[in-house]
Amino acid sequence: MELLLLGIYSFFVWLIFIKLKWLPWNAVTQITVVIIPIVALTVLILTLNVIAPSSPDARVYKYTIPIVSQVRGRVIEVPVEEGNRLVHKGDVLFRIDRTPYQLDVNTLTAQLANAQAGQREVEASLKGTQGKVAEARGAMQQAASRLREVTATLELARKRAAQYRELVRTGAGSKFDLEKAETDLRAQEGQLDAAHSLQAQARGAEAQALAGEQQVVQRLGAQVNGEYAQVAQIRAQLDNAKWLLDQTTTVSPCECYVVNLQLRAGAFVAGLPVNPVMTLVEAQGQVVALFNQNQLHAVRDGDEAEISLDTLPGTVIKARVDSIIWAQGQGQLQAGGQVPMSGYAPQPAGRYAVKFDIADKDRDVFLAAGAAGHAAIYTQHGHHIQILRKVVMRVGSYLNYLILQLH
Repeated sequence: MELLLLGIYSFFVWLIFIKLKWLPWNAVTQITVVIIPIVALTVLILTLNVIAPSSPDARVYKYTIPIVSQVRGRVIEVPVEEGNRLVHKGDVLFRIDRTPYQLDVNTLTAQLANAQAGQREVEASLKGTQGKVAEARGAMQQAASRLREVTATLELARKRAAQYRELVRTGAGSKFDLEKAETDLRAQEGQLDAAHSLQAQARGAEAQALAGEQQVVQRLGAQVNGEYAQVAQIRAQLDNAKWLLDQTTTVSPCECYVVNLQLRAGAFVAGLPVNPVMTLVEAQGQVVALFNQNQLHAVRDGDEAEISLDTLPGTVIKARVDSIIWAQGQGQLQAGGQVPMSGYAPQPAGRYAVKFDIADKDRDVFLAAGAAGHAAIYTQHGHHIQILRKVVMRVGSYLNYLILQLH
């Protein structure tokens, strides 16, 4: 920029003093001609560095995604190619032989069907044992009723026998009636013993039925989400097997470009997270420029910006300031047991990064990862002077066409 302005200034000096001779060319005018550009350029550059700061260290950054296989197996297809070919989200990156995983799914599907059939069978057994429990409890009730009935009849027989004994003792009754009453009493006592035995049998049948019911319940086991544990366990294993089967096809998680493609059909992948088989570079990156610390005090989020990259000669990309990252390594203290060293020599002040948001009209411009260039920010002050920075940006962009290489 300085050389361009000096060239323009020198042309007008030559035109006025030498060519047209509008003013005399003497010692006074010569000193004046020399002082004016020095002072003017100094003021202009200092002002321009505040209202339109620039950075020669702009760079395009893109996130990368290392791709690893979730499962192990033999690769049967790699349909993508490395290079400047955009891979869309959901496109197949590679496929693994799915035969062993399909067999696992088939086996677990059969096991699940068998477990469900066994569950239905045990549930039917449970209903049977529950019926036996109900039957045994009914028998218990009948035995209890019979026992109450026999107990009441026995009490009556005892009273009659006692009455006949009293009558025989006083001579008012006959022995035959007494013997008959005592015979009925002994018969009722036998009926009472039979009722007690029947009640004991009913209790035993109930205990046996309850034990059978408990045994069936234990066979069914606990329930998980409405299913018995064994069936739920096999279903979970089947879901995992189906997921592994789906992972035999790996798809792109983003709009990306494939780099570092080492995978070929026939290779074997181990399914380890430390063994990436290719790397994806996102299609849309971000541009970051580093500015000196005293250049950013007038910069605000949303300020207009321009970027010129070495990979795009003659192109100036419009952008806006997304944010200033007010942090860098020199301001970081990590927790530790040692007092931080201040250093043996003064450490130069670090620069701060500014992130840019590319304008909509330039979003389709291809930004190569790692591309370097220049960036300029136009603050809300001195718009009439900022035209000089814009001219410098465009001149520098066209100078990128020059390849200064001797061989």
